[in-house]
Amino acid sequence: MSFLSIQKLDKRYGTTSIFTGIDCEIARGEFVTLLGPSGCGKSTLLRCIAGLTDVSGGRILVDGQDIVPLPPQKRGIGMVFQSYALFPNMTAAQNVAFGLRMQKVGKTESDKRVVDALAMVELGEFAARYPSQLSGGQCQRVALARSLVTRPRLLLLDEPLSALDARIRKLLREQIRGIQQELGLTTIFVTHDQEEALTMSDRIFLMNAGQIVQSGDAETLYTAPVDAFAAGFIGNYNLLDACVAEALLRRTMTCRIAIRPEAIGFGGDIDAQIKGHSLLGNVIRYRVEARGVELVVDVLNRSAADLHATGTLVGLSIDDSAIREVA
Repeated sequence: MSFLSIQKLDKRYGTTSIFTGIDCEIARGEFVTLLGPSGCGKSTLLRCIAGLTDVSGGRILVDGQDIVPLPPQKRGIGMVFQSYALFPNMTAAQNVAFGLRMQKVGKTESDKRVVDALAMVELGEFAARYPSQLSGGQCQRVALARSLVTRPRLLLLDEPLSALDARIRKLLREQIRGIQQELGLTTIFVTHDQEEALTMSDRIFLMNAGQIVQSGDAETLYTAPVDAFAAGFIGNYNLLDACVAEALLRRTMTCRIAIRPEAIGFGGDIDAQIKGHSLLGNVIRYRVEARGVELVVDVLNRSAADLHATGTLVGLSIDDSAIREVA
């Protein structure tokens, strides 16, 4: 039996529907990411699970118990928000201990659990500091420790890394994933960042317009998108209508296709011209025109000597196995 089961969940504000008939199952100890563009309903779904937003219909079962009738404090759920929501007049240790005070945990037990939680997020030496004396990444770790210290049965993370710089974001996502695996904690993570979703998740639920359009592991979502939205949102696919694809591939196509940019290589028999390029660190992203069709091509940045200048004529090869038909 699934640890978390969401059944026919609806949420409406008046006549406006946020999502309708959401169904999904999450196993105990699984790390699931809700991925999608802003406004697709992912944060609202998370708040419905937490009890911070009322549902309009459906059930949310945690370990077989319907938690929809329960208030947030009775659900056994920890939640970390994008904004740290720390009390500015409390130290890091006092902020972490706040939830235990609400649970009326004894001082001796509370002190021990606070020390353990701060150590888990590598902030033991900052216990006496106030939020104003901490960096953004440290404040977010305090917020994470505050959620973990109550020993929740389910952890919800609502875009907790989006306000941080790229280096800190990468370090924190590795730390969050490591803690989650160490504790075996069932976790739902909300993001619109595909890299975060692909690197952190056991499974990804891709959402659009209030629906889960595809679910699966990172490899499945990246290599086998079910429709044009999935292909366009994950992986920078080249999306080509059937007639355009026919001009490029010179064979009959019956529907729209998607081609991954790294599945196109230089050195083939399709004549093309470089229209421009962008340096993305270890990858060079080229814009090329081939047979009247503009494509994006990603190649490894091995050396400056390999760079193709704008206007250069090249030959392209396309891996047939990477051509996906999409609705």
